[in-house]
Amino acid sequence: MTTPDNATMPTKPLAPRLTSLSHGGGCGCKIAPGVLSEILKNSSNLPGLNLPPELLVGIETADDAAVYLLNDEQALIATTDFFMPIVDDPYDFGRIAATNAISDVYAMGGTPIMALGIVGMPINVLPLETIGAILRGGQDVCRDAGIPIAGGHTIDSVEPIYGLVVMGLVHPSRVKKNSGAREGDVLILGKPLGVGILSAALKKEALSAEGYAQMIAVTTQLNKPGIELARMDAVHALTDITGFGLAGHGLELARGAQLKMQLQLDQIPLLPGVLELATQGMVTGASGRNWASYGADVSVPAGISPAHKALLSDPQTSGGLLVSCSPEAADEVLACFRRHGFHDARAVGRMVEGHGMEVL
Repeated sequence: MTTPDNATMPTKPLAPRLTSLSHGGGCGCKIAPGVLSEILKNSSNLPGLNLPPELLVGIETADDAAVYLLNDEQALIATTDFFMPIVDDPYDFGRIAATNAISDVYAMGGTPIMALGIVGMPINVLPLETIGAILRGGQDVCRDAGIPIAGGHTIDSVEPIYGLVVMGLVHPSRVKKNSGAREGDVLILGKPLGVGILSAALKKEALSAEGYAQMIAVTTQLNKPGIELARMDAVHALTDITGFGLAGHGLELARGAQLKMQLQLDQIPLLPGVLELATQGMVTGASGRNWASYGADVSVPAGISPAHKALLSDPQTSGGLLVSCSPEAADEVLACFRRHGFHDARAVGRMVEGHGMEVL
């Protein structure tokens, strides 16, 4: 059969933008902390549930991962994280999701050893090449982390979802909980804030190529310093800043230690251009939901701008480690970050007597 000269050959339909298929992206997909608290209130710590003594870390302080004692020398870290697309490039989406999932092992002071893939894709909407690129991005990050993706599970889903189950190992004496901060500790943040702001600008097609490059660079940087920080006795607590923002995850750290966190607003590192974008209204819905959930526990200066306030609750996808350490170890912690290429790491506050959070 021949085709007439004036006929048009059928063309393959263009793949839709990944972000157009999801109602939220990255760690901004998280259920708001206040809503999550209500959900868990009546479903955790049920009567008659006997927790084994080997469970060193569970859900009691909303820590980054579970930790289970194997023997005198080893404890197993287990975590899972997945979300809908925060970017349209499938390979970048896979890299970001994998980096974010592995981070929870580093935040406990552990070394990742293996991952399992979590894949939900709208098979009749996305080309198989697109789905393959997402998986390839995740595999490449796992290769950088030195771990295999040893299996997983896939489903046909309405929205594209990708993430990992990640397991790691740590010496039981080196587990870094989010509840170990001490009064007088210095707080050091490993990555600058603003990923949620950049993602909002991207979705509105208002993000420059330079801004996109910065977003990819920060969200695909593995939090490997966590392994080295775990060996420092003067590091008392670790967590990573993700969907609840600096204020939300900082409050978890403060509550766990039964102390108050003081943050110095002008010392918090920001990604280039995010303050201006936030001033223009480029904020995520998750930022407002976060603040509605915990804003009553955060004291801010009377003249704080709406943009600065939004950055405190801005959801960070694959955000930085927040370290609580003794003052004399602050330089050593900063040097550790810089050896690993985290040149924006900065001391941002301290732990003091009291409760909640105070922004100065």
